[in-house]
Amino acid sequence: MPLHLFLLILLAAVLHATWNLVSKRAAAAGASFVFAYRLFSTVLFAPWVAYVLWFDDMTWNLAVVGFILLSSVLHLCYGLCLQRGYQAGDLSVVYPIARGTGPLLATGGAFMLLGEQATASGLIGIACVVGGVLLIATQARWQLFLKPQAWVGVRWGATIGVFIACYTLSDAYSVKVLGIAPVVLDWMAGVGITCMMAPAAWVQRDVVRRKMRGQWKLAFIVGLLSPTAYILVLYALRHGAPVSLAAPLRETSLMVATLAGYFILKEKVGPIRWLGCLVILAGVVALSGH
Repeated sequence: MPLHLFLLILLAAVLHATWNLVSKRAAAAGASFVFAYRLFSTVLFAPWVAYVLWFDDMTWNLAVVGFILLSSVLHLCYGLCLQRGYQAGDLSVVYPIARGTGPLLATGGAFMLLGEQATASGLIGIACVVGGVLLIATQARWQLFLKPQAWVGVRWGATIGVFIACYTLSDAYSVKVLGIAPVVLDWMAGVGITCMMAPAAWVQRDVVRRKMRGQWKLAFIVGLLSPTAYILVLYALRHGAPVSLAAPLRETSLMVATLAGYFILKEKVGPIRWLGCLVILAGVVALSGH
């Protein structure tokens, strides 16, 4: 993978970690916050999309429309399962399973469906990144998974991981094979999600206004950074980055979030999480040599 694409995905990981840190401050707003930042994204990126649609020689056919709709559905299902999974299971179980299985399944799918070739350095890098994610997210508290109720979280985490892999592979095919412009794919998928959420938001508009009081600035920031982070990944994929490397590289955002929590938010970071960061870093080095 060319260095500039490698760095592009790492930049996307930094932006991903940044918008997640911002959104944590509005966690109490729940789905209202998701609808608000999606609405901002729709407005903010509309001029760029209009420019691309006017000047980009994009081919429109049933496959293109179908994969744009599929992207909307998969991203919405991912979001709903994520929310439901966190309600039904422990965060310390659901999150690591989701973030671990997602890139692993996406990588396997890339080998089988997209014809990508596996290499020793690539597989070592993938294993290190996924292993580091598990260390940071679980802090090596493996006994959590021995509890009977933990398997509820495992099932939800695995389901979320399946949706991560599905939208990753679907969107990669859209930009690599069908030639859909990344910003167009992300924007139209986002519009689809916004439209699906709009009826409930309208019915509960008083609740939305109340929950979003004082949170609109945060929604604006997330509405700008969240699509930008994903569009950067899609552009890297479109210009030749393999899914089998891009998917695990995106997960370095957890390492970035850990470092930001320590240096900016002054959070305590134990030795296991530091070890996880080092393991992820080793994975990044291995992937960079691919």
